[in-house]
Amino acid sequence: MRSAPAALLIGVMAAAPLCAQPQARPAAQRGMIVAWTYTVQPGDTFAEIARRWGVDMVALGEANGIPSPYVIRVGQVLRRPEAGGAPRGRTTPAARPTPLPPPSPPASATPAPSPSPTASPTPTPAATPRPAPTLRPPLPARPPRPARESDAPRIQWPTEGAVVTHFGERVSGIPTNGIDLTAHYGTKVRAAAAGTVLYAGKEPERFGQLILIDHGGGWVTAYAYLGTMTVKEGDKVTARERIALVGKSGEATRPTVHFELRRNNVPRDPELYLPSRL
Repeated sequence: MRSAPAALLIGVMAAAPLCAQPQARPAAQRGMIVAWTYTVQPGDTFAEIARRWGVDMVALGEANGIPSPYVIRVGQVLRRPEAGGAPRGRTTPAARPTPLPPPSPPASATPAPSPSPTASPTPTPAATPRPAPTLRPPLPARPPRPARESDAPRIQWPTEGAVVTHFGERVSGIPTNGIDLTAHYGTKVRAAAAGTVLYAGKEPERFGQLILIDHGGGWVTAYAYLGTMTVKEGDKVTARERIALVGKSGEATRPTVHFELRRNNVPRDPELYLPSRL
């Protein structure tokens, strides 16, 4: 059960909360929200608030600056997206008018026949030089990385394995907010730093088995696509303590760990804060 002092809630990408919360009223007893603003109450989820407002979760997240996986806090004030805030459809460009043919010249007397050209020898065509081979364009330079905050927690790699997706790279057309590491089934997933487990459950749309750990100062780490989880909400964990085993859940197609680092719910590039690997 989620502890009362926990300030962050999970806005899961589903139409129902992930786990039962005795202190909150059942979702069926909550009516639609008619006000333009809403204060997050204990037991609320991002998906439930979007449903009661009758808006899309993506539009609600963009209107309030909250990226996926939509973490919200009790007491946070959310603003309803304006009408038309949903993604706009692609408009069809207007057809260009067909140009009219040029006017025909006025009829005139039959022109005099032109003199026959004098036959001349056919020139031999010159050899056409072969075009130079096209060189492959160089890859675009990666943008400079932002500076690393000095008060960030000293984090460690959450598991063994190679990084197969880097921060900001597009996955299914969406820039990723973390990194993906491929690993073997059953490999230990460890806490990147000491902290308190804010959430340990299933996010059914994308991330599957998901764990969030609060490290203080607004810093939170997220671990997704997990197999078996070995911690629960409210647990205190130490750095490098086992919290789960590598598996395949959510949208993962192979054993993978998705790892994110956030400050005040704003994603950071984890590789800026992780130690170098040999």
